[in-house]
Amino acid sequence: MASDMRSIGLKRVYEAPEASDGMRVLVERLWPRGLSKERARVDLWLKDIAPSAELRTWYDHDPSRFAEFRRRYETELASDPARAAMARLRELVDHGRVTLVFAARDPALSNAATLRDLLSGAEAR
Repeated sequence: MASDMRSIGLKRVYEAPEASDGMRVLVERLWPRGLSKERARVDLWLKDIAPSAELRTWYDHDPSRFAEFRRRYETELASDPARAAMARLRELVDHGRVTLVFAARDPALSNAATLRDLLSGAEAR
């Protein structure tokens, strides 16, 4: 059963946490620069669900590369350890509100948007 998109939020880690965020899950491989763990208020850090360093470097948040980034990222998510992290994330979403927390400036072009779409069953290509 596909999750309701309203139960999965997206938020930059630099934005103030809110009670309505529910479970805050950081979906980055590296801790965001200049941000304390206290200020970020992350409940779970799923490093293994983040894009590989190679993919992140290749993509470099270039909008013209997003479609290919998404394709490659989905391939990475199908392999362990990302597959196990994705299963954990699905379990959390099934039990309540989850906000995917990320560092990218443009939410629509982030790995978090891809994760939200996959978790909700949306095919935003």
